[in-house]
Parts: sequence; structure tokens; C-alpha cells
Amino acid sequence: AYECGDTVAELCNKGKLHPLCSKIFRDEKTGKSFRLYRHQQEAIETVLDGKHVIVTSGTGSGKSLTYLIPVFDHILKHQPHEHRVHAVVVYPMNALINSQVEAIERLLKNLDAEASPIRVARYTGQEDQDTREHLRRHPPHVLLTNYMMLELMLARPRDRALVSQDSIHFLVLDEIHTYRGRQGADVAVLVRRLRE
Repeated sequence: AYECGDTVAELCNKGKLHPLCSKIFRDEKTGKSFRLYRHQQEAIETVLDGKHVIVTSGTGSGKSLTYLIPVFDHILKHQPHEHRVHAVVVYPMNALINSQVEAIERLLKNLDAEASPIRVARYTGQEDQDTREHLRRHPPHVLLTNYMMLELMLARPRDRALVSQDSIHFLVLDEIHTYRGRQGADVAVLVRRLRE
């Protein structure tokens, strides 16, 4: 069993997280704040300290929360009214992106009647032209994409603005353990290009 840590609400009460995080990260049925596992809390606090983190843990152990919580916290603390990308989250498959978008939308509905100050969008190559143009004009706070589209965004002048902003504070690579050999080298070079 995973060792338990604080709840998200307790981290908010300690001043580590923005108060709205306690509303977002709660059980939609019971309304109770998510109780974090110790490895989640340690990862979140490490990210809040400005350090890089790699989380390796079993399936269903809440790895997504280890980046969603600090990403949302950062957005809420840094002009959420502005249209700019704060985080790029890269997945190996579009199916993972689609399920993650659904999970994030459920979390953001926890804000009750309040309009969500956090905007999340996917850019996978499956979007129609109108959607892509809207994203270019109104960038989301969190951009969910895949490696191929990230590379194309860096190469296409009209899309480059999405990923060449000084506001990008987080680069999240989901399922990093699947990349080795030539594919691992390709991902490493892509990350270097993005950082440049």
C-alpha cells in the first residue's frame, strides 16, 4: 500500500498551494479533498521548490496529480486571465490525451458555478482548421499534445508561437519510460529544441 500524505486542502491551508486548488482537487461525489500519497506530496513539493522531477510508480498511483496540481497552482498564481501557455504536456498516444482531457474537465467542474480560470486544450493533429486557428489566437494555459505535433509546432511558423512563449514553465513528458534507443534520442533532441 502507498503511504498517505496530506490532503490538497491541507497543503492549501499551509500556504503551499493556491486556495482554489482545494476546490478543484476534490471528490466530485463526496466533496472531500483528495488525500495524496506520500510520493505524490513529495513530488509536488519538489516541483513547487523549482526542481525537476521524475515520478516512477505503479499504475493507478496518481502520477498525473503530481504534475496537474503544481501546474494548476502556478497558473492560478500567475495571471490566469492572460492567454498564454504555461505548460506543455506530451503524451505518446492521442488516446491518452483524450482520456486526460476528460479527467481534467471533470476536475475543473468542481469549481461549482465559478467560471474556470484554467484553460486546457489538446493539439494532436486531429483538430479542424477553425479549432487550430482559435488556439493560435487564444492559447490555452495547458497544451496537451504528442511528440509529432510538438515537433510540427516548432517547425510551422504559424504554430510556433504556441510553444515559443517565455511563459512556458512546465514541460511534462508522460510515459517517459517508453523512450529509448533512436526514439529516446529523437525525444531528447526535441526537448532541447523546445528549450532553445
